[in-house]
Amino acid sequence: MNRTAQPSFFIRNPQLDILSKIDIFSHLDPGALMDLYRRMTIKRWYGGAIIVGQHETGRALYVVVQGRAKVVLFGESGREMTLATLAPGDFFGEVSLFDGKPRSANVVAVDDVALLCLSHDAFTRHIEAYPMTAVRLLREMAGRLRRANDTINNLALHDVSSRLTRTLLSLAEQSGEMRDDGVFIRRRPTQQELANMVGTCRETVSRTLSSMARKGLVVPKGRSLLLSRALVDRIREAA
Repeated sequence: MNRTAQPSFFIRNPQLDILSKIDIFSHLDPGALMDLYRRMTIKRWYGGAIIVGQHETGRALYVVVQGRAKVVLFGESGREMTLATLAPGDFFGEVSLFDGKPRSANVVAVDDVALLCLSHDAFTRHIEAYPMTAVRLLREMAGRLRRANDTINNLALHDVSSRLTRTLLSLAEQSGEMRDDGVFIRRRPTQQELANMVGTCRETVSRTLSSMARKGLVVPKGRSLLLSRALVDRIREAA
């Protein structure tokens, strides 16, 4: 993520500070960023609430400024598939800004969350004045399409053990701490959350993690998890 030096008044406004560090907005000068911020509204949801529902209509982009949310699909049996986890600085809803069609997935609050909401009309006025935002947004959408293709490939061509390993590596790349003995994930998802990410049941994830631990590939430490260097090297070589 691009991080550029910003005037000190951003530090006094955490929401503006978050906006200034998002790739699609990091090119904006302070005046333009303030203009964008003033076009946005703040909305809040309690943990567990559905922020947007699949197939709902709505033309707005949301930026997470507090708490966490997840992008999920629900099956007819109630089974859940987690497509992404969102933290402060992440955004969603950008596709609806362009096509106005119903949402393609559900977004659910994991914790109590606060979001900045940018309506379609406000976004249109902004990009008319600052077209580079649209270019950067298209670049981000292309990256998300590539990651979606990777997810499809992972589900279609790999077994549970491989899918879980790749998911853990992705988490490590996002928030892991590199150490001499491997990569340390300080707060790993629960086994049920991991199951939702890899498209299986919690019991299978539990058995797979136990098998990996016996082989020394992972070292569970409460809610933390260490991925051994051998495991990280193996999956990178296979990629």
